[in-house]
Amino acid sequence: MKAETVISLIILIVAIAPVIIIGIVQYRSKEPVGFWSGEEPPKKEQITDMKAYNQKHGLMWILFGMGFVLCFICGLLLGELAAGYLCIMETIGGIAAMILYHKKLNRMYFKKENDI
Repeated sequence: MKAETVISLIILIVAIAPVIIIGIVQYRSKEPVGFWSGEEPPKKEQITDMKAYNQKHGLMWILFGMGFVLCFICGLLLGELAAGYLCIMETIGGIAAMILYHKKLNRMYFKKENDI
C-alpha cells in the first residue's frame, strides 16, 4: 500500500468517524434528537414514535458517513479523480438529501396540533 493511500485512509477515518458516531448516538438516544446545530430537538410529547424518529435520523448520519467510505474505495479502484467527483457529489447531494429527509421525518413523526 502506498504512503498516500495510508495517509488518505487516516484522514478519512478522522474526518468521517465523528459523523458515524453522531449517527450511532442518535440511533441509540433515549431523548428526541435534533438535526441542525442550534436547532432545539423536539420534546418527547411532540413526537408520535420517538424511537423510530431517532433511529431514522441516526441511520441517515451513518449512511452519509458510509458514502464517503464508498468514495474512498471507488478512488482506490477507479482513481483519484473519480473519487474526487464522487466526494463532491456525496457532500452536496448528501447534505441536500439529509435536509429533505429530516423535513420528511418531521412531517411523519411530529404530532398534529389537534393530537396534542
